[in-house]
Amino acid sequence: MAYHDFMSVLHKSTSRDYLARVNEPGYPKAKAAELAKSWSYDYWDGDRRINYGGYWYIPGRWEKVAETLVHHYSLPNDPKILDVGCGKGFLLFDFLKVRPDAQVYGIDVSEYALNNSKEEVRDRLQIGNAVDLPWPDGYFDLVISINTFHNLYNYELANALKEFERVGKEHKYLCVESYRNESEKANLLYWQVTCEAFCTPKEWEWWFQYAGYTGDHSFIYFE
Repeated sequence: MAYHDFMSVLHKSTSRDYLARVNEPGYPKAKAAELAKSWSYDYWDGDRRINYGGYWYIPGRWEKVAETLVHHYSLPNDPKILDVGCGKGFLLFDFLKVRPDAQVYGIDVSEYALNNSKEEVRDRLQIGNAVDLPWPDGYFDLVISINTFHNLYNYELANALKEFERVGKEHKYLCVESYRNESEKANLLYWQVTCEAFCTPKEWEWWFQYAGYTGDHSFIYFE
């Protein structure tokens, strides 16, 4: 298990007004979170004060992440790649730009996201939950999950990590939100609308060890 930061290039490009987020009069934090957790229109394409405010495909945005992952991990010909919490499938689509021979798969709890996913990969995506992945042991050459596991409750985390470990062969990578100090903790609490597992890096590493997760990981901090 190792730390590899594949995501900071995207995360740090976004500016955030934390106090405005929590004090927004039209969508105060509690209301925004309630709407976001429907995982439907409001979460993806509704008002920006709730969450994404329109989650559209931007050419090249996810391709650099896919390139970094493909270059870092030694994948065989015709690799099977799974994205747990795939959303609209944008990263999987960009994987095919980097590795056209890949067999991509995605799973997500949001029916809205899959119905509005990238058409080219839509038939490779399915509804499901990270705690019960419908594939046999060691089926995938690369398993990834970006900004999903912190949305699980503590009682779900161990099973989800065990499933993540089970369906992959050697190469696995996940990215979750975390905090290193009280300032980042406050910012995370102000900004997030779907996070349920608020863990420091040491706590996440405890979860990884407890569940027997052997893959790689990275953290997103709200500085």
